[in-house]
Amino acid sequence: MLPAAHRMRRAADFEQAVRRGARSGRDTLVVHLTTRTDPGAPGPVVGLVVSKTVGTAVTRNLVKRRLRALVRDRLDVLPPDAGIVVRALPPAASQPFAQLGADLDSALDGARRRHTRRAQA
Repeated sequence: MLPAAHRMRRAADFEQAVRRGARSGRDTLVVHLTTRTDPGAPGPVVGLVVSKTVGTAVTRNLVKRRLRALVRDRLDVLPPDAGIVVRALPPAASQPFAQLGADLDSALDGARRRHTRRAQA
């Protein structure tokens, strides 16, 4: 379970991360990373998007549980002012847990690099 303090809840936060954040994608998921302007939340906040194209309700819930567990294990290495949206793609439903974790790590690294380049420009 992802701690409540680290959950993205407001639609405006999702929109800011998706529209203005640095994006990095893999076959199974896409990560959007932005710097939050709201200093109220301690540490990074994460939102998950798992649409109906991923599969049935049972499949979507399984993907969400896996992504929450993977993100929870990585909270300590994320920037404290980060707003992150993880969007699952249809192939996420058929990937093993370890492969989903590797894709998440790779996408997070890519988004961090793009975000750093934007901030320096």
